[in-house]
Amino acid sequence: MSNPISISLSPNTEWDDVRLAMRLFFCPWQWKKGNTPQTLELEFSSQLKLGPCFSFNSGRSCLLTALEAIGIKNGDEVIVQSFTCNAVINPILKLEALPVYVDIAEDLNIDIHKIEEKITSRTKVLIVQHTFGMPCQIDAIKEICKNHNLILIEDCAHALGAKINNDYCGSFGDFSFFSFGRDKVISSVYGGMLCVNNSKFLEKTKEIYQRTEWPSLAWIGQQILHPILTNLLILPLYNIFIGKAIMALAINFNILSKSVTDDENKGKLPSYFPKKMPNGLAILALHQIHKLERYNNHRRELALYYTQELAHNSDFELVYKNVSQEVLPVYLKFPLFCKNKKIKEKLMAKMKAQNVYLNDGWRDSAIMPPTTELSKMQYLSGSCLRAEKLSQEIIYLPTHIRVSKKDAEKIVCLLKNKTN
Repeated sequence: MSNPISISLSPNTEWDDVRLAMRLFFCPWQWKKGNTPQTLELEFSSQLKLGPCFSFNSGRSCLLTALEAIGIKNGDEVIVQSFTCNAVINPILKLEALPVYVDIAEDLNIDIHKIEEKITSRTKVLIVQHTFGMPCQIDAIKEICKNHNLILIEDCAHALGAKINNDYCGSFGDFSFFSFGRDKVISSVYGGMLCVNNSKFLEKTKEIYQRTEWPSLAWIGQQILHPILTNLLILPLYNIFIGKAIMALAINFNILSKSVTDDENKGKLPSYFPKKMPNGLAILALHQIHKLERYNNHRRELALYYTQELAHNSDFELVYKNVSQEVLPVYLKFPLFCKNKKIKEKLMAKMKAQNVYLNDGWRDSAIMPPTTELSKMQYLSGSCLRAEKLSQEIIYLPTHIRVSKKDAEKIVCLLKNKTN
């Protein structure tokens, strides 16, 4: 029985990752404290040519630490793009600051022409997101920050390994942060890295990091178990319902963790943020960082294939039609627009019937997942019309290492024969 083709069901794990997780699971003395986080930080900084790096248990923890180091407080304004995850918004809310939303351009990154109209005397920070690994217009954004004395934070959760003019994304902002979540470029199920490129904030960041605690052993064990249970039971049995039932039960009984919790959908960070990255998860991440180039080359190959096969299909519009030679994307996902809602709904149902699962929660809302309570995010419906419109039209095709060329051919065949 073949595993499902999925865009979000623990995609970035191979069998060597599963074997490593199994060995770790039976060595709980290695889970919390050890030297691997520091090794990972040094390797990460060196490989991507970044400033000093600090490992945390999530990109959320990284962002919260950066905002604290900057000194963000009650009433300060932080500019973010719409079409983002509530994981970006909740650290802002935790500090009682105000998220200010800017609409997106057609490439799903922030619309640089709409930023300055949102800047006020209370604006302190601009967070820019390289959506799905497509680098944003960083030069124009840096100029805006310079002109208005704003701190720039790069959200590189989707963009590990992406480049602009041969420099890595993450090297342009005062801060940058990365995520090692279960569906990110590399995965340790949870985890993240904060980079400090502006020495002005280095000592304060160190101080915050040093007083940050490690997560509990129970929480660490949940994450180490995730690739084991997912690959050995859930995925092989997913298309006969048993796998879905195992996953639901594991989450309901707190054996596995959710990627986004119910509390986060309501504007509250769980108590396990912020925490340091524990040794066990750092071991998983360090193992995967050595695969980064292979993973991203694989994504680019699939993105090129999708582009060649679907560029002239009248029912779909490519998001990335004209990619500048100045950027090297990583294509965490390959997005398409489908403006005909009936075709989109029929296509998604047909895909599901063929064991292809493309609904990953990044759709149908200006803030993801669609179960997010927008009012709790201080988002006003109708304020970012393009993000709201495109979120209804978007379809994502998987590009991760578990999707073979044969899988991609199956997906393209289903797209081209969508109404049959």
